[in-house]
Amino acid sequence: MKGPDLDRERSERRVTLATFLAEYNDKLPEAFPRASLPLLREYRTRYPGQFKADGLWSLDEHRKRFMDWLPAYLKTLEA
Repeated sequence: MKGPDLDRERSERRVTLATFLAEYNDKLPEAFPRASLPLLREYRTRYPGQFKADGLWSLDEHRKRFMDWLPAYLKTLEA
């Protein structure tokens, strides 16, 4: 019998902004830009439809989307 899939459970768990920040940056390759509270708040402001009424985050729903958005957003700050 198979045990629980801990990676999947971790990925699907709905967490607070602070917990998402820590889990997002955990084991992220050095070449990738890191998340910060201000960046995550900006992302949530720009994409409120991606958040349910509870306002919680999940790696499964938000990590890839945030990771794709972040470099383009950082470039707009440089301009």
